Amino acid sequence: MTPEISEEIATRMAVDPQAHAEDPRAMAFETEFPVRPIPARGPVATGPISLTPATGDDRLWRAIEPELRARANDIHLPISAAYAARLCDAYPQADRELVMVAIILHDTGWAHVDQSRVISEGFRSGGDWRKQLIRFEHEVEGCKVARRVLPSLGYDQAFVERVCTIIDGHDTRLVAYSLEDALVRDADRLWRFDGPGIALSTQWTGLDVTTYLDDVERRFVPELITEAAVQMARQDLDRHQALLRTRLS
Repeated sequence: MTPEISEEIATRMAVDPQAHAEDPRAMAFETEFPVRPIPARGPVATGPISLTPATGDDRLWRAIEPELRARANDIHLPISAAYAARLCDAYPQADRELVMVAIILHDTGWAHVDQSRVISEGFRSGGDWRKQLIRFEHEVEGCKVARRVLPSLGYDQAFVERVCTIIDGHDTRLVAYSLEDALVRDADRLWRFDGPGIALSTQWTGLDVTTYLDDVERRFVPELITEAAVQMARQDLDRHQALLRTRLS
């Protein structure tokens, strides 16, 4: 049975993904950072992410505890946040608070969609994963979570809407609108190269680990926007390809 599509989501799905590149925000970001991947200004840490877990934001983590129980968010979000903290170190000109709040909240919407469709539509439906209905749904629901929890934690409306701009489109939009948006996107993708991300993603996609790592390298390394993220991804790939013996002749 096809789920009912709200007018809001139908409008978002109707937009050609290529059109986002013509958005003034995307064009301004491209002008500000014409070299891709964007060179780092600060230190780039490439060791195992478990060595530098993200700290702080305890009140926000407590506020989204119910959302952490969906689609392995209790694993995905903290690991992505740790990568985001490293990326903020590498790009100190970014608004660190905005990046960290957005990465913590970006996938909370998965807790508010039909759980029976998360794997079948989100990971195994074939075709362009960016255009799957459930991807749009989880972005819209994630913005609802942000608008619900952030004001009670003292964040003003302008900041909340900046967070929502990043959440809305982090999977379905092809381009970033700001450096902070780019760091959240890269952090979200980097978890796929870490051990827990590999274990969970191979289960979700049904791929064996060798095929999965080859696929991640082919599809997601080129999507990374920052040079720091590329370095982290390459190091993680090398470590896990050696550990998991996926390069045996």
